Amino acid sequence: MKRKALKYAFPYTLPICAGFLFLGMFYGFFASSKGFSFIYPLCMSMFIFAGSMEFVTVSLLLASFNPVYSFLLTLMVNARHLFYGISMLNTYKDYSGIKKFYLIYGMCDETFSVNCSITPPPEIDREWFMIWVTLLNQIYWVFGATIGAVLGSVIHFDTTGIEFVMTALFFVMFLDQWDTASRHLPALIGVVCSLACLLIFGKSNFMIPAMALIILSFFLCRNRLDDSAKVVKAPKTKDGVKDKTANENLLPSTKSLNNKMNESEENA
Repeated sequence: MKRKALKYAFPYTLPICAGFLFLGMFYGFFASSKGFSFIYPLCMSMFIFAGSMEFVTVSLLLASFNPVYSFLLTLMVNARHLFYGISMLNTYKDYSGIKKFYLIYGMCDETFSVNCSITPPPEIDREWFMIWVTLLNQIYWVFGATIGAVLGSVIHFDTTGIEFVMTALFFVMFLDQWDTASRHLPALIGVVCSLACLLIFGKSNFMIPAMALIILSFFLCRNRLDDSAKVVKAPKTKDGVKDKTANENLLPSTKSLNNKMNESEENA
């Protein structure tokens, strides 16, 4: 059963393997360029296992100790995992023991994408399928980070600008979320608040005020940020008939409300 699940899961992780090895090696080089031995990226990739946060942790370890700043920054960077966990509640509810703990611990963006979207055939145990996907992805990341750190300590070259990898990583994440999100108001709030605090407090002290202002702005704009409060009427086709497929990408609450409104309009 375990071997069949491994054989079925492995092909789905190959594209992730290529990305994790490449980015993990960059992370290892980055940590090595800051003076850390390969033990640090090895342990951080094993126990933190949050790629973007691991890049940030390198800088945090070199800065003065500020636990409040570190906590808030970690919360903001990895806040999306709260929604991953909520989405997998029904899937994990029948599991127990150390396997369930590891599935929760090892969840990352790519692992969530595979485990959430792929339904293995009946002869494949889904729990073991998800465990193998999670474990393989973590192995790729740990291996890439460790190899990068080892090579970085052996191969000496000019690493000027390598810290821009972290900036590029967050920029790509921002563009990906901008491209997939149906509404851009949260992203615009984050950008405006960050720029305002950067101008007011300077680049060394703007992070905590920016995060506080973003949270406050989200609270004040919570009604606009609630997708369920937005009603989108089904568009009409060329012959004047309403397009019933227009609601497919909406949240269930919004879809239900739209259906009721469309039905009432048709009855009228």
